[in-house]
Amino acid sequence: MLLAAEPLSKAGLNMMNTTAPLHEQFLSLDHNALAHLLATQENLLIIQDLDGVCMGLVKDPLTRQLDKRYIEATQTFAAHFFVLTNGEHIGERGVNRILEAALDQDGQQIQQEGLYLPGLAGGGVQWQDRFGCVSHPGVSEAELAFLAAVPTQIGHRLRAFFEQQPWTGSAAALEKAITAAVLDNQVSPTANLNVFYEQLQDQPAVYRDLQQAMQTLMEDLLAEAQSLGLGESFFVHYAPNLGKDVHGQERLQLASETASGTTDFQFMLRGAVKEVGVLALLNRYYFERTGTYPLGENFNVRQAPRSHPELLALAQAHFDPAHMPTIIGVGDTVTSQVEEENGTLEVRRGGSDRGFLHLVQDLGRTFETGNVVVYIDSSAGEVKNRRPLKLQPLEGTNPPGFEVVAGPGDPRDRSDPLLLNVGFPGGHQQYIELFCQAAHHRAHHSIFTAGSSLPKP
Repeated sequence: MLLAAEPLSKAGLNMMNTTAPLHEQFLSLDHNALAHLLATQENLLIIQDLDGVCMGLVKDPLTRQLDKRYIEATQTFAAHFFVLTNGEHIGERGVNRILEAALDQDGQQIQQEGLYLPGLAGGGVQWQDRFGCVSHPGVSEAELAFLAAVPTQIGHRLRAFFEQQPWTGSAAALEKAITAAVLDNQVSPTANLNVFYEQLQDQPAVYRDLQQAMQTLMEDLLAEAQSLGLGESFFVHYAPNLGKDVHGQERLQLASETASGTTDFQFMLRGAVKEVGVLALLNRYYFERTGTYPLGENFNVRQAPRSHPELLALAQAHFDPAHMPTIIGVGDTVTSQVEEENGTLEVRRGGSDRGFLHLVQDLGRTFETGNVVVYIDSSAGEVKNRRPLKLQPLEGTNPPGFEVVAGPGDPRDRSDPLLLNVGFPGGHQQYIELFCQAAHHRAHHSIFTAGSSLPKP
């Protein structure tokens, strides 16, 4: 459904109201309706990605920045807000460091005031509350020890690659690039090739060889884990990717003439997938609301099924519909690509946010709660690996309006089961403006008290 919009302003593109509810619309620009929902819905749960959603996508994760106003706005939603990210809370490249820099306060003061972003990181295996208390439910010491050695192996493999391949810069520049590329996350060590894509744009074949070298490293790491009795412990996440093959493994997306393809090669704990994290967060939300954990106090993502139908069935079996919230899922990484194979067109759908957004959508349909899927266009960031939303002006509207005529997927993919309800063509800045506006109105709404906990029944 395509809707009229007002012209671009400081607050971004805002669409005129429509009679259709948001959860039935396609890439609506009716941001006023979304703000109203966020401000007035009492039984509400926001589940939100971070990179590209409330922070710009950058080549070097150490340069990421958070808006202080956004951090403060999350406090208004209190227990109605969780993050769900493949990044991590802690460590040099963790979100906590970025938050501390934005607030210009030391960690102890932020901890005392409860200003950290609560939710699941590492795809779902790293839990943090708003006071910065971090745990890794379901993760063994042996698994953590194996993960701790992965960053060193990534660095060795990168150096070995460039001993065999041309590098036009200095040795010091290469070492600096390797340092930026090796993300020593505790539960999701990652090779991030963004800086190499920038350096090798005039050598696309070398960059694609580098992608395949990192893929080979990930396969070698899995084989090593197998030999140590940890064969069921890990998997590899490619971001972005082209969905999964018949064996359930994510497909690498090689660089094209215009896009970097897969840039993040993440070695992750099995079970650490965002869609499972949705149920883990719901389990905690229900406890805050009712005093009981529907899935048990010790439930974690590593215990859950992984298929979409099984996750829906688990939710239906354990979550009381009377307390099911309206969930707002917010992400920026959704892909689809149509390729011809043996004379037929094959659709490959992927993206690290696709799974959790799809589950949010279908939970809303199953429990009839009107869940809304929000898509943030992060294509204007430093990382050029996604298709921007395509806008065109609407004729006969006063003031002039716009409509979204193409989403982030392949235009030939006409049967995508994921319906992106609301779009933010202006990226994370536009979303932050809306988020802060909604928080302000929620704080002053008659049935809420800013920063309060969820009411008990």
